[in-house]
Amino acid sequence: MSKQSLSNVDGFEEAQAPTAPKPYVSADQSPAEFTIKAVISGIIFGIVFGAANAYLGLQAGLTISTSIPVAVMTVAAFRAFSKMGAQSSILEANLAQTIGSASSSVASGVIFTLPALFLWGLSPALIQMTLLAMCGGLLGVLFMIPLRRFLIVREHANLPYPEGTACAEVLVASEVGGAKANNVFWGLGIGAAFKAIFAWLQVLPSKATLVIPGLPKANVGLNMSSALFGVGFILGPRIGSIMVGGGLLSSLVIIPGIAIWYADATAPVFPESKKLVADMASGEIWTRYVRYIGAGAVATAGLLTLIRSIPTMVESFRIGIKQIKNRLGGVNEVDEPRTDRDMSLLIVFGIVAVIITLLAALPFIFKTLPNFPARALTAVLVTIFAFFFVTVASRIVGLVGVTSNPTSGMTIASLLGTASIFLLLGWTDLQGMAAALTVGCVVAIAASIAGDTSQDLKTGFLLGATPWKQQTGELIGVLTSAVFVCLTLILLNDAYGFGSQELAAPQATLMKVVIEGVLQNKLPWILVGIGAGIALLCEIVRIPSLPFAVGVYLPVSTMVPVFLGGMLRWVLCRNEPDDAEDSKREKGVLLGSGLVGGEGLMGVGVAGVIFLQKALEKKPTATTPPGETSQAVVESTLPFEIGTAWGSPGLLRLIALVVFGLLALAFVWRCKGKSNPTA
Repeated sequence: MSKQSLSNVDGFEEAQAPTAPKPYVSADQSPAEFTIKAVISGIIFGIVFGAANAYLGLQAGLTISTSIPVAVMTVAAFRAFSKMGAQSSILEANLAQTIGSASSSVASGVIFTLPALFLWGLSPALIQMTLLAMCGGLLGVLFMIPLRRFLIVREHANLPYPEGTACAEVLVASEVGGAKANNVFWGLGIGAAFKAIFAWLQVLPSKATLVIPGLPKANVGLNMSSALFGVGFILGPRIGSIMVGGGLLSSLVIIPGIAIWYADATAPVFPESKKLVADMASGEIWTRYVRYIGAGAVATAGLLTLIRSIPTMVESFRIGIKQIKNRLGGVNEVDEPRTDRDMSLLIVFGIVAVIITLLAALPFIFKTLPNFPARALTAVLVTIFAFFFVTVASRIVGLVGVTSNPTSGMTIASLLGTASIFLLLGWTDLQGMAAALTVGCVVAIAASIAGDTSQDLKTGFLLGATPWKQQTGELIGVLTSAVFVCLTLILLNDAYGFGSQELAAPQATLMKVVIEGVLQNKLPWILVGIGAGIALLCEIVRIPSLPFAVGVYLPVSTMVPVFLGGMLRWVLCRNEPDDAEDSKREKGVLLGSGLVGGEGLMGVGVAGVIFLQKALEKKPTATTPPGETSQAVVESTLPFEIGTAWGSPGLLRLIALVVFGLLALAFVWRCKGKSNPTA
């Protein structure tokens, strides 16, 4: 790019240009980059981590960035190839992680929304879900492309893009020496073994519960989940503590408070219509009451996060429009260096036009809408919301990273806007709710993948990658992972049922509650208002409202392992010199990512076995009457299942806690190991 073109956006001066770093691979070099080996490796790793992240998101309501674990696994695979005579470049490894990491963002958007269709009993077809995922992913990548030169190049000094920068450092370090992939593979093995013990063999109870004396219906639990423990280490002690704080508020204050307040009630309390509060277990009180409080807290926290981003949103949107105009009348691409060549805008907007046309024309994408005009209106809403929130997400993740991308808040905002329009049009039945949900699905995936694309382009900017090749890789990652993520969704629903104890699908349940609240006025608004008040109080006392609200919304047993993982990171890294702290943190993050992948893949594998058993035994899989919530319970006996009949409940819980302690010790051992090429 010419020096003059660097300064033709308002508010940015030529003096910023010298802050751009020299890329690891210079523009006048052209090493191998877009190769069959890189593409296939990225697709395989994308399928693996996409399925694992889908399982994690359905279980705990959150997902993690997989760029770094995919990068280190790619480096390990390429080293194996090099021993067979197939040499690789750092740009090939970068392209593979670009393709592979796209799947996790697709999974995030899918699990945030589409399970709500199953909860309504609609059972969407695979082709519908796949096309929704593909359209959302493609729009997210394509709308980000015109923003690259502004957000990645010109704002380099102001937007660090933490995961993108860290991924570049990992690839460079792997290039010059040292093996970082071992901890990922250790994590994969430990996570899979952990899940096999508790979910396949079922030799130990998967949850330990402590009843709190003196507080009616109060208890604290611990899910035996290596993945959640790894997530806690990745998030760190502060966020882990805040999340478990929200969970403790629910389990030790709100649930006992409801039990005490309504102890003498002689009739069911809305929204419950059958049981008295006095006859409910703590889990039932959580399901019928606390869940709505948590939903109000999460929705409010997400919207507050969005409101704080309004100045960034407006500025990014304005610059985005100006950037597109500049690109349309920009410099001749032949004169641009290799490291600054984006995909042609004619191709970008051509594909966008095709996507919008398909959304409107194909009746099985928005299949609950009655005619072409309705689908055309919905396609326009999708495009407007997606473009707006792609611009927002791309900037936000530059400051706080992909893990903190407020995708749920953006999805809620788009759902509120769409549902309000549908309410005015009278589309308030189940079909209207499903149509509004599919709009939110496309927008959620677009916003999520835009954040991942931004991080990957930052990595490429630092390494000296070719932008159009990375952008093409992102599109390939979306297209190849969408069907596998959606297949995973169907498989998990058939095996466990969304809304069950195994897969609560918390984010999708929240989206379902939001849509029903707008279109059918079915919400217990007092409970939702209490949740909103909790989120506002957090903001007043300067506690991050979104992680605290997620803690309120999810069972405390889900939050405790997250907290323990965060505390282990604090214990390992405190009072350490910077280099030692960085080394332990990096090892722990890679190990934690492996735990997520291993447990997630084993969870999907167990679901596959259950599905096959039901099919062979001709048992019905998890189905739900339209409009009702799935509460499926897995009854099939798995091959090699041992069960817990061999010991007393107290002994089994004790052994389970010891096994969890061994997980923590293994974590310490791997994080404290010496850094050398074979460690």
